[in-house]
Amino acid sequence: MPIDSYRKNFLIKKGETFIKEGDPLTGIYFIYSGKVKVHKTWGAKELIVRFASDGAIVGHRGLSSNSTGFPVSATALETTTVCFIELDFFLSTLKVNPALTFELMMFYADELQESERRMRNLALMPVKGRLARAFIQLEEQFGLNDDGNINIELSRQDYASFTGTTYETVFRTINELIREDLISVQGKLFGIKNRLLLQALTEQLA
Repeated sequence: MPIDSYRKNFLIKKGETFIKEGDPLTGIYFIYSGKVKVHKTWGAKELIVRFASDGAIVGHRGLSSNSTGFPVSATALETTTVCFIELDFFLSTLKVNPALTFELMMFYADELQESERRMRNLALMPVKGRLARAFIQLEEQFGLNDDGNINIELSRQDYASFTGTTYETVFRTINELIREDLISVQGKLFGIKNRLLLQALTEQLA
């Protein structure tokens, strides 16, 4: 049967959660356009695992021999178009398409390295360094808009969830980075003003 029989396209509204942690794993999502945060429950808090945009795969973390459901949630940060592929068809495709299987394997390897780096940073890097790294990482992933700001709108709570700290700490640290003229802010948009000094903060360990 053609792939159209196994895929569905959805328009996700800003703020809508289309994958919920613990729900049965029924398929995989690919992002056609838009921005998404992938997050999970961490005690009583939310931890943002990563951000995804055009061309990214979401929901793959549930693929395992003993999976009981999605281990993460996914929420649209803006109006987002996604393609849903049914799980059985996706797994069957991996078995007969070595190139796709190899690309997925390399994607998993990159994600594992990044996850290990983030866990190390959460354990050893001060909040200021983690926040500096977040700004650099987001600029590299999403680029800049016409005003020279990082091309993604995130609340300070999102930054707190992404760096594994509290809203109050992020609010205080962002103000400190602004006073030091390392970053600029326009509403929910941030810009890097001194990348060299910001990078230096990411190299400081506790």
